[in-house]
Amino acid sequence: MRKTIIPIVFLFLALTSCEKDYLNLEPLDKVTESVYFNKPEHFLFASNKLYEGMVSWRPTKPSGLPNDFNSRFNDFIDFGSDLDLTANEIGRGSNVISNVDKYWTNTYYYLRDINIVLEKANEFNGDESDISEYVGAAYFFRAWQHFFLLQRFGGVPIVTTVLDLDSPELFGARNSRYEVVDQIILDLDEAINKLPKEQNIGSGDKGKISSDAAKAFKAKVLLYEATWEKYVGTTTDFQGSGGSSANIAEYFNQVATLCKDVIDNGGYSLWNNNSSLDNYSNRYLFNLEDSGSNPAGLDKSTNNEFIIQSIYDFELRQANTDVSLAFERFRPNRKFMDLFLCTDGLPIDKSGLFGGYNKTSDEFLNRDFRMASYFNSSVPTDGSVGIGSKRPGEGLGLALKKFFSYKYGSYRAAQQEAFNYPHLRLAEVYLMYAEAILERDGSISDADLNYSLNKVRTRAGVAPLTNALASSTNLDIMEEIRRERAIELFAENSRFNDLKRWGIAESVLNETIYGAVIEDTEYEGNTNLYVPSDFVHGTTAYETVNGVKQTLVTDPSSNRNFTRKNYLFPIPQSQIILNPSLVQNPNW
Repeated sequence: MRKTIIPIVFLFLALTSCEKDYLNLEPLDKVTESVYFNKPEHFLFASNKLYEGMVSWRPTKPSGLPNDFNSRFNDFIDFGSDLDLTANEIGRGSNVISNVDKYWTNTYYYLRDINIVLEKANEFNGDESDISEYVGAAYFFRAWQHFFLLQRFGGVPIVTTVLDLDSPELFGARNSRYEVVDQIILDLDEAINKLPKEQNIGSGDKGKISSDAAKAFKAKVLLYEATWEKYVGTTTDFQGSGGSSANIAEYFNQVATLCKDVIDNGGYSLWNNNSSLDNYSNRYLFNLEDSGSNPAGLDKSTNNEFIIQSIYDFELRQANTDVSLAFERFRPNRKFMDLFLCTDGLPIDKSGLFGGYNKTSDEFLNRDFRMASYFNSSVPTDGSVGIGSKRPGEGLGLALKKFFSYKYGSYRAAQQEAFNYPHLRLAEVYLMYAEAILERDGSISDADLNYSLNKVRTRAGVAPLTNALASSTNLDIMEEIRRERAIELFAENSRFNDLKRWGIAESVLNETIYGAVIEDTEYEGNTNLYVPSDFVHGTTAYETVNGVKQTLVTDPSSNRNFTRKNYLFPIPQSQIILNPSLVQNPNW
């Protein structure tokens, strides 16, 4: 018997109806669950509403909560990571216990909505096949929300019933992370059995969860947990959590099997339009709307890469928040810029194709297409981008253009962006497959690399990774897989979780953050490009590909104190006061 509790927060399900498609949501007010759920369309409306519980562009919160409980997408897009030129309290490990954590509160509200749907499905007197798809979606979202809690807090109270104010479970203990994972997998298996195949979902319902999407998500959960247990182990388990670890090798095996099924049978494909987009597929995929959203006139109907996504539409559901400007504020640091491979498939310290640091434009020569897709629109054709407060609009240098609207200000004004938010896409499935095979077997064949990781590299204009290339140049294939995840999934809520599940977050996130190379470059002595007094930490000697050079420091290691405790957020203090049985995470 599993323990179930939630904090004292409740929400009656706000049901919605759809006219043109499931985006056009209108509340059915004055209706409660006690008199509803007697027709299949009631379950349709209710399952549509559950999609709003996914963190994406449009601020979302359960109805009845204050506006400051809106979820913020920019809490989850790699700001402050080891790839960012700036810093925040999460990356520095300086966050503290809060009284309230909206992501705890919101998620348990969403879980109550989900459990109402599942409870009413058990009471439904009609043909079960008429509501099977909607019930499958509810099981999927119950798994989704529990996984969200697992990544943030570790073991948490599992909620699989609709609790009331007098429910004794409200004052029970936390479940272990292992119990939470077990419940997630049980729910995903139910979802997989009930949801339709991706190919059987009509164009008007694009974005609804399919059985293939549930399989891909299950693979993601299993990979996360297998690597966490392998590299982090029990070091983050709360006192008395109990439970038992999984068969890690079997988890890796299931990840590979699930990914292969999705790749072979899901009907997905990488969105590769390099020939018509000047090799900028990795820019325009992420701001894709109608034919006006890119120079090739492509629209969302051409995208079959996104497996799990939040759907937006210019008429029905705009972002309603400053998406483009938020991403433009991200500035790549020295580490991230150096991470991109040369087109021969080699890192810049091993390739003869690297153009050097003299000018910013030199760095982009013969490099991974994703580097230009993400950053080069602000680089002079043959020169360097200005850095410092005296360079309006440039600040710390390069600005991110991934998730930045095409012709921003004319094609789309502020807060009107309507490109879809990707939660999981085929490129990640390829990378998960490669990682799982290597973790399971200790090696990976060239055939498996070509089947998975090299498809992503091909779109990026990078030569294939082979065992011979790795051997001859002393490359670590696992590090190359991790490099691909850092680059391909950048700003998609991956980096922090990856560093933690690999058990390397404290070593990586405590490193000094470096910016532009100053010595022997255009910046040296050129106050039109670089004003030294604008940077409080100045420069320091740094080992570059071209030798030790004075390089800008934006956040020294002395400012950073990320430890193993920061792998998990603390349980909010208000919840522990309400329920003293909730044990705090270690060292908080």
